[in-house]
Amino acid sequence: MSSTSSVSSNELPFGQFLRNFENSLDTIFNKTADINQLSLSRGLPAHIWKEIMALKPLSVAIPQTYGGRGVSVKECLGILSAASYQSLPLSLTFGINIALFLEPFAKYATEDLKPEVYKNFMENGAMGGLMITEPGYGSDALNMKTSHTRAGDDYHIQGLKHWQGLTGMADYWLITCRGQNEKGELSRDIDFFVADESKEQQKIKVLEYYDNAGLYMIPYGKNEINIRVPEKNKLQPPSTGLKMMLDILHRSRMQFPGMAMGFLRRLMEDAIAHCQHRVVGNTNLFAMDQVQYQLSRMQSSFTICSAMCAKSVKISGIDHELATSGLKANVMKALVTDLMQDAAQTYVQLSGAKGYRISHIGGRGIMDSRPFRIFEGSNEMLYTQISDMILREMRKSKINDMATFAAGKEATKMAADVFKKELNFSVSGTLPQRQSIDLGKIMARVLAINFVLELHNDGFNRELTDNCIEVMREEISILRHTMHNHAGTRALDDYQDKSNWMDFV
Repeated sequence: MSSTSSVSSNELPFGQFLRNFENSLDTIFNKTADINQLSLSRGLPAHIWKEIMALKPLSVAIPQTYGGRGVSVKECLGILSAASYQSLPLSLTFGINIALFLEPFAKYATEDLKPEVYKNFMENGAMGGLMITEPGYGSDALNMKTSHTRAGDDYHIQGLKHWQGLTGMADYWLITCRGQNEKGELSRDIDFFVADESKEQQKIKVLEYYDNAGLYMIPYGKNEINIRVPEKNKLQPPSTGLKMMLDILHRSRMQFPGMAMGFLRRLMEDAIAHCQHRVVGNTNLFAMDQVQYQLSRMQSSFTICSAMCAKSVKISGIDHELATSGLKANVMKALVTDLMQDAAQTYVQLSGAKGYRISHIGGRGIMDSRPFRIFEGSNEMLYTQISDMILREMRKSKINDMATFAAGKEATKMAADVFKKELNFSVSGTLPQRQSIDLGKIMARVLAINFVLELHNDGFNRELTDNCIEVMREEISILRHTMHNHAGTRALDDYQDKSNWMDFV
């Protein structure tokens, strides 16, 4: 590892840089320390963090002019994948730094601020995060109450934020807030400011640390903001702050496949090895039909994630404007995080009692991957948005037949040719939310298969592609049936009348 850290991170070809990183993580988590024991405690020991950050993993998101490797999506996703193969929380830590701080910082920060910040990242292993979510508002970011006012040459920022990954740990924060006028009214637009924890006037007070059920490595909590920052700390959007926020969030969602990639590959490889060696009766698990079905679904998830990574590299660099790319961003985030949770559940089921332990990668993977379906927009919300976007386009084009509509769109036309039968249905008008979510799930799979076919055309494994198509065909058929057969059930306000079974026996 010393030979790795002695060579400047931007001097190595990426293949070698990535191999060194992978080998070093394997040593750190499986020889120097025990990943199973580390996963049981809050945070990581300081010496472990020091060893990891000495590998310069975040250099992939720092421009070459400041000593980094350049802000390359391929390299960023490669680092995220390598980290998640060993530890999903570690990968999320890097994901927060890359997608929610370093990339927006590279694109929108003032040139006066960049040298000192990048130097701290490259030389001292600094970390950064993003503060958007507030108590009482959740995903309703447009109604945030954190505000800023001018105070001489500075901005005075006040408010309350919570559930920020790296709470109390990050050296820098991007803080979202709204301008407040003399009457106390908040503007509709949103501004971003950089806060530097090393400066007394910019320190953010941690009111509480949360007892998050998974992702033990990452501290979460409630933060009180009452800081003053100079003019140069304000991010500079090309148009509105709202478009900047959408650009940042959509780019972040397009990097979820990077965090999922190593995690899914590890679960798949470990599950296959377990099933090949676990003998039940006169045969191993791998020979059983139901096990083959479960493993084929894990391989399908691996294939979809691979295709999403390849697509993300093509379309999500900081030179792209992603404010209007909500459809692809939502598809990547929602579907791949569902696949992560499903894969963890499957591996635990295949492992039997052995899998029901935090020291088992499947067991802790259930808890570590579960919040991925919630943060940066709950998946139900994102599937609803996918459905709304599709229906809006259908109304605009005056097409009700889903197969016809999908065949006419660049993003879905190859998949529409494969799923002609499954997409042979019509939709019109406004759908109930439960049907809208089902439609969103269907179209997420259609877009994902289009990504897979694009990757297949570039030479990806045909057997994996064919297997993935059949798994998704089955899922789309089930979702289509569900969407058209909802009974409109409702929860009761008062269920207690005649509901105690003991009264009837």
